Amino acid sequence: MSDIVGVPGNRIRSFVERIEQIENEIKELNEAKKEVFSEAKGEGFDVKILKEIIKLRKQDQDERDEYDSLLDVYMRAMDEADPAPVAEAA
Repeated sequence: MSDIVGVPGNRIRSFVERIEQIENEIKELNEAKKEVFSEAKGEGFDVKILKEIIKLRKQDQDERDEYDSLLDVYMRAMDEADPAPVAEAA
């Protein structure tokens, strides 16, 4: 009997095996991505900057503009604020 109390075991197995296969593919892709970043680093590129470029390219133009605008506002606000007093070392 493949169905216990109406639960189709073969269908569940199919879902589980498909998910496991996708997880393996994701693992392989992540390893490949690490290799590409390592190659870029080996050629002198800053990996942190490359990751930032990838993040920005995922955003649409309006999101990027809003981000840039808020960043500019916050930086200007910090520049115009009175410097915080520095605590003296004991």
